[in-house]
Amino acid sequence: MTTTKDDLAHVKSIHLMGVAGTGMGAFAGLLKAAGYDVRGSDQNVYPPMSDRLEAWGIETRTPYGPDNLDPAPDLVVVGNVIRKVNDEATAMRERGLLHRSFPETFGALFLDGRAPVVVAGTHGKTTTSSLLAHAFYAAGKDPGFLVGGIPTNTFDAGDDADCGESFRVGAQTATTPVVVEGDEYDTAYFDKGPKFLHYRPKYLLCTSLEYDHADIYENVEAIEARFTQLFKLVPDDGVIVLRAGQPHLEKALADAGDDVTAAVVRYGSEGEDADAQHTILDENANGIRVAYRHDDVAFEFDLPLYGHHNVDNATGAAAIMLRWGCTPDEVVASFASFKGVKRRMERKGQVGKALVIDDFAHHPTAVDTTLKGAKAAFGERPVWALFEPRSATSCRKVFQDAYANAFGAADRVLLAPPGRQLDPSEALDVPQLAADVTAQGIQADAYENIELMIDAVAQHAPDGVVLLCMSNGAFGGIHQKLLDALEARAGERS
Repeated sequence: MTTTKDDLAHVKSIHLMGVAGTGMGAFAGLLKAAGYDVRGSDQNVYPPMSDRLEAWGIETRTPYGPDNLDPAPDLVVVGNVIRKVNDEATAMRERGLLHRSFPETFGALFLDGRAPVVVAGTHGKTTTSSLLAHAFYAAGKDPGFLVGGIPTNTFDAGDDADCGESFRVGAQTATTPVVVEGDEYDTAYFDKGPKFLHYRPKYLLCTSLEYDHADIYENVEAIEARFTQLFKLVPDDGVIVLRAGQPHLEKALADAGDDVTAAVVRYGSEGEDADAQHTILDENANGIRVAYRHDDVAFEFDLPLYGHHNVDNATGAAAIMLRWGCTPDEVVASFASFKGVKRRMERKGQVGKALVIDDFAHHPTAVDTTLKGAKAAFGERPVWALFEPRSATSCRKVFQDAYANAFGAADRVLLAPPGRQLDPSEALDVPQLAADVTAQGIQADAYENIELMIDAVAQHAPDGVVLLCMSNGAFGGIHQKLLDALEARAGERS
């Protein structure tokens, strides 16, 4: 049974378990901004989230324990990091405290009675949802949003702010767009379904569907089944916008059958079997010039991002905005002012002509498209790929062969050890991956630790190199360490 806003009308005080996670922390900030009395608990709370929670005025308690529930809140929001045997969760149940998952609470308090714009898919969710949030804001639509990254655009934070927040309450009306990143990961220990089933999509954008999350999905068919459920949720006055040429998306849509009553719009590049099509007109270090066409609507826009995958993302976003009622002029102006998202081709610094870039890419498809985007953007400059397999899937051998073919656009590949300890029978074989990439004519090396990778860069990287660091984690702080090593090298040469 779906929780509604009326079901939680009495709630004023909220306690969040797992508050230091990226998503839960942002949700705590959103609740605080909406006027709730918010506190939270976690095993440990570290910067930068500890600093952000403090700035938002949110009390945090560590470690987990029954005393964190005193005084009793009106509602406990349970993050998916929490296990049933957690002492605090056990006390919560014993005391009969009202509790819900993060996605269910978000759906009830912020999506019920509004116009949710949900972005789902294996790749591109964060960039696409951030682009849509910015575009609706820049077009004056006063959107709400909750996205998985930190936008570089500042929104209400002022021009002096370093970056914006990953959340915004927005106007409280039935027609207000509320942009949310629809994750297919599980919801809570008491709800093993995907988060996006709580997000009530009226406008649904699906970027892709590939196998991922090997820790919870046995195969891609299991993910397809969840997308089938998602498609059925879109009302008949809504729209499903999906990337053309995605067989798993098409299978999920076909399986939904007559239960899908919403309009369906497919998008893709010129010549594909798609309703909304794009043509790339120019591509350089400043971004990409794109022509967009859908029926009798045609216009051009500038996208300050890299990579053809981001042109796909922007094409889908444009289709959503036009369907919502935005004008082509609003799309063009808002896209041109988008500054991107932290950890998505984010420039961390430059020493001489050497550039250090941080990116979240970790799935083989994302590694491949990110590298191709970097090569197209930086022309003749050598691009070195520094990769850390860290996610639950990337550390497993399920993508051993796919990774071997994902680094083709790199000029050199440096591989860090896996960020998780797994049984050798199921773990990614990084030395073998280095050998497989080298066999394709690209020098690749596996390193025992990150410090050895940095030494290799300091000793051998050419002056104009682009160091593209890819990981879904912190990568051991490699970005600043690379910049320091390059500075030291420059000092030795001067």
